[in-house]
Amino acid sequence: MNTSHSTTTLRRRHTSSGSEPTAKEREYLEVIYYLASRNEPVIAARLARWMKVQPPTVTHIVSRLLEKGLIERNAHGEITLTATGFQLAEAMVRRHRILERFLVDVMGLPWHLIHEEAVRLEHALSPVMEERIMALVGHATTCPHGNPIPGQNEVYTGNTRMDTVQPGQQFRIRRIAEEAEEETPIVSFLEANGLVPGAVFTVTDNTAAIGVTLQRPGLSITVPAHIAEMIWGDVETTAE
Repeated sequence: MNTSHSTTTLRRRHTSSGSEPTAKEREYLEVIYYLASRNEPVIAARLARWMKVQPPTVTHIVSRLLEKGLIERNAHGEITLTATGFQLAEAMVRRHRILERFLVDVMGLPWHLIHEEAVRLEHALSPVMEERIMALVGHATTCPHGNPIPGQNEVYTGNTRMDTVQPGQQFRIRRIAEEAEEETPIVSFLEANGLVPGAVFTVTDNTAAIGVTLQRPGLSITVPAHIAEMIWGDVETTAE
C-alpha cells in the first residue's frame, strides 16, 4: 500500500484554495443571510454591531467577499448575496439548524451549549451525515429557537417583538432572534425561565427602563428590554 500517496490525498482534501471563504468569511455570509431572510437592510454598520467589531474589520471582510464573488454592494452600501454566496450561506444555515435540533432532541443537550457545538460540527458535516441527522430529527421545520430550517420551512413566524406588547395582552413566543444565540448568558436565562417557542405569557407591565413583566401560572418574571427585543411572537386574543 502506498501510504505516502494516501496521506497526500487526505491532506489535499482538507486544504482550502484561496478562492474559498475562510471560517470568518463564512460567519459573515451567515449573518448576511439571517438579516436578508428577515427583510432587514444589510449594511456594514449593522454587520459591525452583530459581529462586535470595528468598522475597518467589516470593510476588510466585505472586500474579500466581493473579490470572491460571494456578495454584491450597491451605491447605497447595501449588501446582498450573489447566487453562489446565497447557496453557500443557505447550506451552512441549514446544517447549523439541523445540528441544533439534533443536539437538543436526540442528544439532550441544554440550550446554552447547542450553538457553539453546532458551530464546531457544521463545517465538517457531509451531505450523507446531514441527511442522516435530518432523518433522526423527523420533520422538524425550525431549530429549537424557532428559526426556520432552509428547505424545510422558509418563513419566520411571529411578527411582534416582545418589547412592543402592551400590558394586558397575551403573548405567545414563536422564535428567538439569531443574535441571542451568540450570548450564552441570554440563552441560559431564556431556557431557565421557560421563555421558549410555544410558551404563552400575559404581559402585566412594559417599561423601557425596567423591561417586560410576564406572568403565567406559577411564574412572574421581568425580561430586561435588551432581551425582550430579541424575542418574537404573536399577540393572542383571549375569550371574553
